[in-house]
Amino acid sequence: MPTRVYLIRHGQTVDAHERRYKGHIDVPLSQEGIRQAQRMSMFLKSLDARTGLPPLHCIYCSDLSRAVKTAEAVAQPFGITPVVHSGLRERHFGKWEGMTFDEIKAAYPDEFKNWAADPLNFSPVGGESTMDVSLRLMPVFYGIVNSHKNETIALVAHGGVNRVALCHILGIPLSHIFRVEQDFIALNIIEFYDGVPVVKLMNFVPELCHEE
Repeated sequence: MPTRVYLIRHGQTVDAHERRYKGHIDVPLSQEGIRQAQRMSMFLKSLDARTGLPPLHCIYCSDLSRAVKTAEAVAQPFGITPVVHSGLRERHFGKWEGMTFDEIKAAYPDEFKNWAADPLNFSPVGGESTMDVSLRLMPVFYGIVNSHKNETIALVAHGGVNRVALCHILGIPLSHIFRVEQDFIALNIIEFYDGVPVVKLMNFVPELCHEE
């Protein structure tokens, strides 16, 4: 019996249309984000019933409210309480937090060039590089997975940290992290067979989540 992991990005946030680097800023879910999380819970409930694998045993989430609220909604039909873990937090963007891509490019042109040239190792002042996130995240990720052998678990986190985890699992160099997309409420399914990961699904948003 494999260990099944549902790796989920949180739902849509209130200012999603502005495309700002939120990082550690505690931005709440929008009403659509709440609906997305509720629909994801229904999808996972139906999926559990069809797979023949053990039902969802536990849910871990980042301590930022957009992840916590998503996890609470996903957990509700399973009768479980999410376990909050700060190690699943989004990447910290330092002094860039709250800014849009264009604002960063205009205000910090030299730093922006350095980031574009080496996104793996460069970090804005006070922030984290992709490598920093990897070193923080992956021990947490594998610690959780290894403590739930042969169970079905969910991790609700963020676009940046999900990309890092998926790159590790797929053997993709972290310098190619932006080749991996993670939409709001995206679901990734990874099964571990004697510690060997197999990606069954990636960046999947159930059709019910695409509502105008």
